[in-house]
Amino acid sequence: MDRWTALDTEGELLTRRRMIAYGRRFARAGRGAWYSFAIEVVWQFLVQTTRFRVRGSHHIPKSGGVLVASNHLSFADPTTLTAFCLAAGRVPRYLAKASLWKLPVVGRVMRSGRHIPVYRGAATAAEAYRDLVASVRAGECVAVFPEGTFSKDPAGWPMRGKTGIVRAALETGAPVIPVANWGTHHLLPSTAWFPRGVPRKTVELVAGPPVDLSDLRDCPLTREVLEEATARIMAAITELLAGIRGEVPPAEGRFAS
Repeated sequence: MDRWTALDTEGELLTRRRMIAYGRRFARAGRGAWYSFAIEVVWQFLVQTTRFRVRGSHHIPKSGGVLVASNHLSFADPTTLTAFCLAAGRVPRYLAKASLWKLPVVGRVMRSGRHIPVYRGAATAAEAYRDLVASVRAGECVAVFPEGTFSKDPAGWPMRGKTGIVRAALETGAPVIPVANWGTHHLLPSTAWFPRGVPRKTVELVAGPPVDLSDLRDCPLTREVLEEATARIMAAITELLAGIRGEVPPAEGRFAS
């Protein structure tokens, strides 16, 4: 058996053999039967259609409540981000549309994975927020796409984020770990119905240190505070993405209020 950790392959393009070994490191406790089944099926697909390059997984804490914030370009993003979190030793939970819980198989996966349903309407949105906070306080790893939708930027840079994640971060004191996820838009473009796994696509995931929100934690949650915290998170994600792409990020201040 291959004996290596995710950190041994920092920055390397994983071969199919190492992708298989990477999957052996996935956290398994607490996944639930149906979520675990879905993870294994999707991972086998990713092994055949992608090559990962991962860095910074050590920034995701091994225990305790944490929010993982990623950019969003494709329906494939949750699959690759889940794999990244699992290899870091955490089982990610997601906020997702409540309608998914009504689907025969998908609903079982969502319940098994202890994901958080989001209903339409102000009252039910508040309930989803309370569930998010409760999940973080219970020590869960919650993965969030702060943009709330695919980036509409023509060059694929992150857009302005929504403030839900920072509300939860400031209320719970949980760290926010920024992650840049790049290459999924080649595997499954936002306009495509089916993945494009031939030839195999390179997917790069990089995590950075927790976003510094310490000076904002004791402040009233005004619009200005929430937008400042959100801007810091999106700027951190953008900086990581710029490193992956080897390009100059958008002008500083893009996410400022």
